[in-house]
Amino acid sequence: MAFPPEFLDEIRARVPLAGIVGRRVKLTKRGREHSGLCPFHSEKTPSFTVSEEKGFYHCFGCGAHGDAIGFVMRMEGLSFPEAVERLAGEAGLQVPRASPEERAAERRRADLYDVVEAATVWFEERLAAPEGAQARTYLNGRGLRAETVAAFRLGFAPDKRGVLRAALNARGLNDAQLAEAGLIKLGDDPNDTPRDYFFNRIVFPIADRRGRVIAFGGRALGESRAKYLNSPETPLFHKGRVLYNLARARQAAHDTGELIVCEGYMDVIALGQAGFPAAVAPLGTAITEEQIAELWRLADEPVLCLDGDQAGRRAGFRVAGRALGLLRPGRSLRFAMLPAGEDPDSLIQGQGPAALRAVLSGARPLSELLWLMETDGHRFETPERQAALIAALDQRIRGIGDEALQAAYRDALSRRFERQFGFGIWGRRSVRSPGSGGRWPGKGARQGGRQGRQQPGSRQFGRAASGATAAGLGARPAPDLLRRRQSQVLLAALVNHPELIAESAEEISGFTLFQGKFGIFFGFLVDLVAREPDLDSEDLRCHLSKQGYTGILGEILSPQVYVHGRFARPDGSLDEARHGLEDILKAYRRRQAAAAAEEAGRRLAEDMSEERLARLEATRRLIRESESSSEDLDYPE
Repeated sequence: MAFPPEFLDEIRARVPLAGIVGRRVKLTKRGREHSGLCPFHSEKTPSFTVSEEKGFYHCFGCGAHGDAIGFVMRMEGLSFPEAVERLAGEAGLQVPRASPEERAAERRRADLYDVVEAATVWFEERLAAPEGAQARTYLNGRGLRAETVAAFRLGFAPDKRGVLRAALNARGLNDAQLAEAGLIKLGDDPNDTPRDYFFNRIVFPIADRRGRVIAFGGRALGESRAKYLNSPETPLFHKGRVLYNLARARQAAHDTGELIVCEGYMDVIALGQAGFPAAVAPLGTAITEEQIAELWRLADEPVLCLDGDQAGRRAGFRVAGRALGLLRPGRSLRFAMLPAGEDPDSLIQGQGPAALRAVLSGARPLSELLWLMETDGHRFETPERQAALIAALDQRIRGIGDEALQAAYRDALSRRFERQFGFGIWGRRSVRSPGSGGRWPGKGARQGGRQGRQQPGSRQFGRAASGATAAGLGARPAPDLLRRRQSQVLLAALVNHPELIAESAEEISGFTLFQGKFGIFFGFLVDLVAREPDLDSEDLRCHLSKQGYTGILGEILSPQVYVHGRFARPDGSLDEARHGLEDILKAYRRRQAAAAAEEAGRRLAEDMSEERLARLEATRRLIRESESSSEDLDYPE
C-alpha cells in the first residue's frame, strides 16, 4: 500500500537513525555525526557515516546510502511496507489504512492467520500421535532428523474424512473460516457435508516473509491422483507470489549473499539440514516474475539448482526466458546443473554436502544458459543455420529491458560466437554521451594542460603511495590484473572528481579501456553526468548506488586500488587527479600506436608499397614522441 508522506516523515522524526544503525554497527560520535565500519562491505578503516541532522547514512567506500527505513530493508531483507510497519511499531504509531473496507479486510486476514496456525498445531500433533507412525517412517527413511522435522513444523493429515474440521470446530472455528483459509471444501448444496482439503498426507506448512503460516503443501502417502497438493488460493495465499522457506532463508541469504532455488519441499529441507539454510522453492509451478523479484530482494544472483535431466534443462530455459525482461545491472540468475538422475536431496544423501557445494560453485551465468537455449541439440555447419542462430540470439537479447545490459549481452554472446565459429557478430558499441554528434559540451575547454613535473600525490599508476606497505607489493602482477587495476584507478578518479568526466569522456570512449561490467558502469557514468552535469562526488555515488552499482563502487573505491594511484583518492586535488588521468591516457595512446604499428608492418609485408612504408614510419614516429613525453606507468620492480 501507499503510505502518506507525512506519516513516513513522522516515523523518521521519531526513530533515531543512530539508534537503528547502532544495533548493527559500533558507532563513534564525531561532532554532529557518527562513524563506524560499513555493514555492507568489508573494511578496516571506517568510511560509514550516520547523520542524524540530515537523516541519512552514507558509506564513502561502497556508496551505500539511505534513511532508517532503507537501512532496515537492507539489513533484515524486508520489503518497504514491512520495514515501515516495523519502525512504526517502535515509534508507537498506528499504520494508516486507506479505507474502512481495507481495515475490515485486514481484520479478516488477521483472523485467518489464527485459523491457519491452529491447523498447523493440529497437524503437528497428529504426526507425533500413533496415527502418524507411517508418516514418521517415511520421513525417517528420507534421512530427516527429529529436530529438522520440528524446525520446519512438518505435520500429518490422517486418512479420515472430516477429522480436521471436527477438531477445529471444537476449538471455536466455524466452517466459513475454515473454508476461507483453504482447509475445507464446502459443497454446492448447503446440505452437503464439508470435506477436509488434506487427508492421508504429510503436511508442509508454507509461511510468508514474516514466518506466519498462510497455507500448506501435502505429500500423499497412499495412492492419489496428485502426489503433491497445495492449498487453494485464499486471502492469505497466492501461489505465484510465495516461495517455500522464504522466512527462514531470508536472514541466511542476507548474511552469506547466497540463495539457492530448488524444485520442492524435500529439497529445501534436505539442504537446510545439510548446512545450506538459504534455500527456497516455488510451489510446484514454474517460477513467476513475482517470485523472481522476491528472489532478488534476498540476493543479487540467486542460484537455480536444476535436476540433471532434460526436464531440468527445460525448466531452466523457462526461467531464463522469463527473467530476461526483468534484468537490470547487478541483478541476474545463475544455474547449477546437477548430475544426471540427481536432485539436491539425493545428491546430499548419496555423496554428502561437499558434492552439492561443488555443483553450486560451478553455476553458470544467465548468458551461458541463453546460449545453450539456442544451441542445445542443433548443428550449425551452414551459413544459413549460423544466420538463424544470430537472429534467434538477437531476438532473445531484444527482450532485455535495460539498454546497457543489452549491449553487455551482445558483447558476451558475440565473443562466444567468435570462439565457436571464428567470426564475431554485432560488434561492440562505443560509449558516447547524449548531445550533438556524441561530443561533450565544453570539450577543449579543459582547464590547462599539465605543467612541469607531476605534483605530490599524483604518482603514476602502479607506484605505491609513499611509505605504503602491502603483501606482495614488490612483485609484478599478471598483465590482466595490471590492466584491471588501471581501469579501476581510472574509474575511481572519475567518480571522486566528476569534473574529469566532461573533460575526458570522449577521448576515453575512443580506447577499449573497460570490459564487461566496467564498460557498462562507465557508459552509465557518462550518461548520468551528461544529464546532470552539476553532480558532486557524493551525489554521484548516491545515484550510482541506487542504480545497483554498489558492488562496483566497493571494488574501485578501495585501498587496494588507491595504492596504485593516489591521485584517484577523494581527498586529492582536482589538478592531481587530472595529471594522473593524463598519465594513464598517455599509456593507452602508446599501446594504441603500437597496435597500429604492428598492423602497418603486417600490411607492409603483404605489399611493399611506398604508401604503406610511409604509414609505418609515421606510426613509429608517434610512438617515439609519446614515449619521450610520458612516464612509465608499469608496476614497479
